[in-house]
Amino acid sequence: MKSFNKKHSRRKFISTVVVAGAGFSTLSSFSFCSNPAKVKNKDTMNRKKLGIALVGLGSYAGGQLAPALQQTEHCYLAGIVTGTPSKIPTWKDQYNIPDENIYNYQNFDTIKDNNAIDIVYVVLPNSMHAEYVIRAAQAGKHVICEKPMAITVEDCDRMIDVCKKAGKRLSIGYRLHFEPYNLEMVRLAKEKTFGELKRMSAGFGFRPPSGVWRLKKELSGGGPLMDVGIYCIQGFCYVSGSEPISVTAKEGPKTDPEKFKEVEESLTWQFEMPGGVIAEGKTSYGEGMNFLKAEAEKGTFQLTSAFNYSGQRGETSQGPMNFMQVNQQSRQMDDFALAIHDNRPSPVPGEMGKRDVTLLRAIYESMETGKKIQIKL
Repeated sequence: MKSFNKKHSRRKFISTVVVAGAGFSTLSSFSFCSNPAKVKNKDTMNRKKLGIALVGLGSYAGGQLAPALQQTEHCYLAGIVTGTPSKIPTWKDQYNIPDENIYNYQNFDTIKDNNAIDIVYVVLPNSMHAEYVIRAAQAGKHVICEKPMAITVEDCDRMIDVCKKAGKRLSIGYRLHFEPYNLEMVRLAKEKTFGELKRMSAGFGFRPPSGVWRLKKELSGGGPLMDVGIYCIQGFCYVSGSEPISVTAKEGPKTDPEKFKEVEESLTWQFEMPGGVIAEGKTSYGEGMNFLKAEAEKGTFQLTSAFNYSGQRGETSQGPMNFMQVNQQSRQMDDFALAIHDNRPSPVPGEMGKRDVTLLRAIYESMETGKKIQIKL
């Protein structure tokens, strides 16, 4: 199995110091509910912590998820799956992982016999998500899958179907549904603090080095749209509480045709949303950007640093937002653990991941054909 142990510049770009904070709500595109992961009572405190195995030990697993699992209340780092044996000693020693909880990609299916592992978190290149989500569910494990859920809608359907048949839950790693500044954007829109929403805009981009897997279409499925543009799509959906009706998109110029010979360097698109709301998105591997803005009848509200692992900043027409920074990944994983305990849906289920892949494919279709694409969800 090929190793994917490269330094991922996107991870470095959006990673900052993570500080634990107070409890807030969770969001989804359809709901705005309290966060049970932060509700402490006798019942939740006495529950068994669920064991999580990380599949793929790249920089996100090592730099974000493993440290976050040291702060979780309802789950813990129980095991690892890697194709790079040289990584094992460091992980084993740092996180006290027993030998019987360490797997490679060849013996992965034997994880079904390990009762210490309840959840498998798939943190692999995009094209590998479907295979390992399916194998994890068939091994009797609940699954968290990093975004984007898959490269094709058909793969999303297979992943959802297999998890349902296995009686296992599937969640997508949408950490910003547990982040206070993004939650505030949802609240302001939902409560119509500045009147009816009229327009939205968002952008996310960075400059990756040459040679990384995300520039290889076979592994990534596309360029910055699949990688970081998906955050903008998510923002449009959860702020508006609705889903796009149609899209027009255009690829940007390639400043380095060799580097970007397989994927787009940049891309802009425009969604038509219900009620006449327009949402304009931009994503790029050629410039840095990171914002989410909403314009309403009586004012604006925006995040000037929207999608990072930490360090969010925001303001409204009435002044700056001011919330504590939180460990987004800890909240995300704790919520999934409690969803399993409570037998309730995850606010970021596989169906949401499928929706977003449908939107990604519609944007690419418009980019490639030059036509306005009607979206069927």
